Amino acid sequence: MRTNRIGYFIFPVFAALISGTAFAGSDSGFYLGGSIGQATVKFKDQTPTGDDFEFSEDDSAYKIFGGYNFGIIPLIDLAVEGSYVDFGKPNTTLSTGTTIATDLTGWDAFGLAALTFGPFSVFGKAGVIAWDSDFNIGTVSGSDSGTDTAYGLGAKIQFGSLAARAELEYFDIGELDDVYMGSIGLSYTF
Repeated sequence: MRTNRIGYFIFPVFAALISGTAFAGSDSGFYLGGSIGQATVKFKDQTPTGDDFEFSEDDSAYKIFGGYNFGIIPLIDLAVEGSYVDFGKPNTTLSTGTTIATDLTGWDAFGLAALTFGPFSVFGKAGVIAWDSDFNIGTVSGSDSGTDTAYGLGAKIQFGSLAARAELEYFDIGELDDVYMGSIGLSYTF
């Protein structure tokens, strides 16, 4: 007898919790946000004197982003997103005393697909980045720009209209071997 009474109490409470959290992560509409993190830039090249070198440096990075979440069904979210990304100014000094530095920024656009489990979701994204780079190798300086592909994975937890997210993004930029950015941030859906 007592087991039945507990079941009658637990089932409605459990059903209410499940129905409330099933839609908690599907907040559709326009959103804005910002993230901070660290960018890694890697490439191999030669100095003006003909010496080979490998550049693999990190620096603080940030991005400001906005997008639109379509929230089509409770478990799957589709969105479009764009952002301005500043990868910082990674630099190093070689044993020869030559300083190598790069200043890399870009505008990107992504399509996002997310699996939503209540207020928690995981997402993947793919898109393009239009980037600008200024670089110095010793006394030689230059600049370059282009448009290339970009990819990312992330996780998000939603609290009403406010969401906290963590991401790892890869940017296939020009002659650079690897450009990664790991970040955490907040977004607000209107």
